[in-house]
Amino acid sequence: MIVFKLERERPAYSVSGDTLYYVKDRFLRVYEFSSQKDNQVVSIRRPGSVSLNQGPRTLSFSPTENAVLICSDVDGGSYELYIVPKDAAGRGDYMQDARKGAGASAVFVARNRFAVLDRSNNQAIVKNLKNEIIKKSPLPIGTDAIYYAGTGNLLCRAEDRVLIFDLQQRIVLGELQTPSVKYIVWSSDMESVALLGKHTIVIANKKLVHRCTMHETIRVKSGAWDDKGVFIYTTLNHIKYCLPNGDGGIIKTLDATIYITKVSGNNIYCLDRDGKNHVISIDSTEYIFKLSLFHKRYDHVMNMIRNSQLCGQAVISYLQQKGFPEVALHFVKDEKTRFNLALESGNIQIAVASAKEIDDKDHWYKLGIEALRQGNTSIVEYAYQRTKNFERLSFLYLITGNREKLSKMLRIAEIKNDIMGQFHNAMYLGDVHERIKILENAGHLPLAYVTAVSHGLEEIASRLATELGKNVPILPEGKKRSLLLPPSSLMCCGDWPLLRVMRGIFDNGLDTGRAGNEEEEDANNADWGDEELDIVDVDDMIQNADISAELEDGIANKDSEEGGWDLEDLELPPDADTPKASANVSSLFVAPTPGVPVSQIWTQKSSLAGEHAAAGNFDTAMRLLTRQLGIKNFAPLKPLFMDLLLGSHTYMNAFASAPAMPIAVEKNWSESASPNVRGPPALVFKFFQMDEKLKAAYRATTDGKFPEALRLFLNILHAIPLIVVDSRREVDEVKELIEIAKEYVLGLKIEVKRKELKDNSVRQQELAAYFTNCKLQKIHARLVLTNAMTICYKGGSYATAANFARMLLENSPTEIQAKKARQVLQHASDKKDASQLNYDYRNPFVVCGETYVPIYRGQKDVSCVYCGARFVPSVEGHLCSVCELAVVGADASGLLCSPTQTR
Repeated sequence: MIVFKLERERPAYSVSGDTLYYVKDRFLRVYEFSSQKDNQVVSIRRPGSVSLNQGPRTLSFSPTENAVLICSDVDGGSYELYIVPKDAAGRGDYMQDARKGAGASAVFVARNRFAVLDRSNNQAIVKNLKNEIIKKSPLPIGTDAIYYAGTGNLLCRAEDRVLIFDLQQRIVLGELQTPSVKYIVWSSDMESVALLGKHTIVIANKKLVHRCTMHETIRVKSGAWDDKGVFIYTTLNHIKYCLPNGDGGIIKTLDATIYITKVSGNNIYCLDRDGKNHVISIDSTEYIFKLSLFHKRYDHVMNMIRNSQLCGQAVISYLQQKGFPEVALHFVKDEKTRFNLALESGNIQIAVASAKEIDDKDHWYKLGIEALRQGNTSIVEYAYQRTKNFERLSFLYLITGNREKLSKMLRIAEIKNDIMGQFHNAMYLGDVHERIKILENAGHLPLAYVTAVSHGLEEIASRLATELGKNVPILPEGKKRSLLLPPSSLMCCGDWPLLRVMRGIFDNGLDTGRAGNEEEEDANNADWGDEELDIVDVDDMIQNADISAELEDGIANKDSEEGGWDLEDLELPPDADTPKASANVSSLFVAPTPGVPVSQIWTQKSSLAGEHAAAGNFDTAMRLLTRQLGIKNFAPLKPLFMDLLLGSHTYMNAFASAPAMPIAVEKNWSESASPNVRGPPALVFKFFQMDEKLKAAYRATTDGKFPEALRLFLNILHAIPLIVVDSRREVDEVKELIEIAKEYVLGLKIEVKRKELKDNSVRQQELAAYFTNCKLQKIHARLVLTNAMTICYKGGSYATAANFARMLLENSPTEIQAKKARQVLQHASDKKDASQLNYDYRNPFVVCGETYVPIYRGQKDVSCVYCGARFVPSVEGHLCSVCELAVVGADASGLLCSPTQTR
């Protein structure tokens, strides 16, 4: 079923300051936003001009001259010019003969000048208010509509791009590739423009430099800029917003379609499909909040958090995504979510408070990992104590050099009858006597004896030898013994030192009442010093009769005032003591936020696959190649990706215990370059290298080394997608190189295939004939023609051989080649082919890259979007057998190898 629209539903309108001019029911009407007065001023439609769907399409207004241009599709495209009297408001009987003309589009370009699009001649005709032609300007692209783009400038719309054209200087001021555009909306200061398509919105600046693109699943109907630089637009059933960074969201759901005319504060002025004006109130809190974050106006963000009702999982997810988990903390009440956000933002205090509320082993484990990453050993110790993770606790004491607590861990393991725990702690302490004792008690007398002998404890060794009798182990002679002793710690260290930095804007004044109450309740045991620990004091354990049961149940000795290891045992650093200030003052200082890696800057600025691969973003590089060239097989490109990554980075060693520091290698770097401006990556593959490879491939072809030549030409085809060049001229040279390499790869593969066939003489002759159809260098074309002439002559295809002889003589052959060609012509010119070959030199053709059969002019074919090789239709969807990279018939945008292609 096909549905036809008999009348346009979208009114033609134009906004000028506080006034809206629009067309309704054959009248031009004016609406004032401030007073909300609506009056009709001029009757615009002459009788008999109404036809199906040919109502007013666009309206352009000149405020200084009070002139209105109304365009419609009447008579294949026409315009009407009206001069509106200033006293005509409310006079519905006012009639005026409009000045008319033909043109696909008409817009004002100056106070008393307007431009009309002459689509047949692809030119803009500038006229005055008397409808007289002032001048004609040819347009630089095939234009199907024009729009206002500032005084003296036109925005020209083509099928796949838009550009701004200066009518006076006749130069292009900016150009942007974009899907088909239906409407143009400029901001009030003319600094930003929104290009509205059927399902897309492209935001750009006044020079058409791309900022962001929004995609919608349903049709975009209208839009307007608010005074804060946010674009508000409507679809069939929603009012939405788009921020300058491309973030968007829904403001309101609509019952009926509207067309936005102006956005002022929290009010949206709009027209419906009946041409009636409406004012819709909206809540702009969400997008103003996001806009403030984008502009880093954190004082506004703080005020909005305090005073507005922003909440919900969507806001929390947005803040996490944009790198503000510390802000998201102030919206969250769920303890598990608060815990995860606190870990993400590095706020270890809130994480501990939430972990205490949750009291789950997994959360204590995660807390321990984050505290260890921050170097906060006190909290790591506390987390391990809460989870009774004695092995990790012992190792923590080992690396921090706390031998006193290691000794206590040894005694706890002894009381718990944990033999392996005892042995590990004894090894950590370097206590040889204790290790021998543990081995002896466990019944491992031979090991105990070996340990004693190795460490020179002769008395203990002799006693153990007496007990072992004849089973004394014999130690190997001539072997140098090494003692199992840990290195001595230089000092017992606590928390890692932290860099003191300025307190962040969100660290003060944002604590909710809930957090403040928690801090007041825990004021006497901040940093958890007075909390009862689940590891009981060793001295109390020894005096208690049922120690193991207490350890298993995690119950502290009630006779002990502290109930666990006391404050002296924890030895928390002085800066971890509880602050005596008010609850909303935090003593936490966090390290500075790390900067953006250079490799990330490279990928943000570039759409070139080679630069993404050099940055290490192989996924995005592969997606770009798939979208641009339809590449599916990335196996041949893997070593090239690795070369690009390694070649664009160098590494500098720091300390022996620290990892090497990667340093990005930038293109055209100099000492005078600003450290805040990052250039593109230096790529190991250069275009001049391809020229050297091409010469080597030519030499191999001349020498008849076909497998070697084929390998070199394929290497060129595989490297070109990752090459970056600097100029349009070089882009053309790259495309020419692809064509050359494709022709040689196809021809060499045909020749290799021919040599594999031994018994099929007819097929050999056909393949030799197809090789001559490839576009080769003259020296190689002569060799190929000589080869095909010889094979066909020997196979009995005399007429075909004679044709190759004539072609050879036309290509300036050598003396030997010319002599051979004349001999063939002399003996075969009047003879016919003995066999029917699938080859007609009279009919132009191309060779299928997979089946190696001719595709004659007029026959259907499909091609590889990358190398351009042609194939029979049945090969569509297969991997291209020429370049071995792309999918035949894939939908792709084309080769992108230079920044100049995206400007």
